Amino acid sequence: MSDYVIGAIDQIPVGEGRNFQVADTRMAIFRTHAGDVFATQPDCPHLAGPLADGLLGGAVIVCPLHDRHFDLRTGDGPDCRLVTYPVSVDGAGVISVSLP
Repeated sequence: MSDYVIGAIDQIPVGEGRNFQVADTRMAIFRTHAGDVFATQPDCPHLAGPLADGLLGGAVIVCPLHDRHFDLRTGDGPDCRLVTYPVSVDGAGVISVSLP
C-alpha cells in the first residue's frame, strides 16, 4: 500500500463530503459531525449518484439520487457495496489515504 497526503481536514466541512483525485483514483472523503473521516468510491454503485452530494448521518451516507444508504465504515449497502479506502488524520489535521 502507498500513502498519499490529501491536505488539511478543514477543506472538508463538518457533516459533508468532497471529491479528490488521488494518484489515478477518484474518491469521496467524508467528515462526520463526530469527527470521523471516511474515504470511498465517489459514485454510488447503483446508478452513479455523486455520493459527496449525499446526506451524511453518523457513519452513513445516503445517495442523493435514489436514497440508497451505505455504511461508510464497511461499504455495506442494501444490494451493493462501496469500495472503501483506509484514511487517517494526524495530530496536525492532515488527511492521508492508503491505496493498494
